[in-house]
Amino acid sequence: MELTVNTREITGKKVRFLRRQGITPVHVYGHGIEPLAVQCDTVELRKILAQAGMTKIVSLKLDKSKKVRPVMVREIQKNALTGELVHVDFYQVRMEEKIKVDVPIILTGEAPALKLKENFLAHELHILEIECLPDAIPNQIDVDLSGLVKAEDAVHVSDVKLGSGITILTQPSQLIAKISLRYVEKETPVAAPAAAETAAVDTTKDSAPEKK
Repeated sequence: MELTVNTREITGKKVRFLRRQGITPVHVYGHGIEPLAVQCDTVELRKILAQAGMTKIVSLKLDKSKKVRPVMVREIQKNALTGELVHVDFYQVRMEEKIKVDVPIILTGEAPALKLKENFLAHELHILEIECLPDAIPNQIDVDLSGLVKAEDAVHVSDVKLGSGITILTQPSQLIAKISLRYVEKETPVAAPAAAETAAVDTTKDSAPEKK
């Protein structure tokens, strides 16, 4: 994936005029290099972002230079209401130097425990922090759920096995996914109110006068 960018002269609040012209302001930085303020075509940038995500190397071509810079997407800023691209940060990497990166976790397989209606899957961790060479970064990390056969079965970071040269930095004890029981509130039976015992008491007396 190759993306052509141009040196940006406009900075600060004036960059809004660039966006109106279909141009997105971009920032390039990295270990041992001077930060660069650049810009590029928004349509082309969107295509690259869709393909590269946060884990793939992009070849950045600056102005008319024939030399390309290997970069990775570090931050994407969007307008919360319109979804318009506001700003993008690229990090220039060294192919021979390990870097730290967050990789998405994708759950695969079917957990036998989910065949029971009272069980549900709690997905607790969605990304894994790893360290490796730039060209060894996986697009995603698959976590198999087929070993979860009953309630309380779980997968932790320590259960994830990656290729050689990749170090997992996330705490091994951290929970990724777990089978839990649904909480069903039991209805407490309500006792029927006791019928009031009413005794009929004859309080009437013969009001006829006694005969003397």
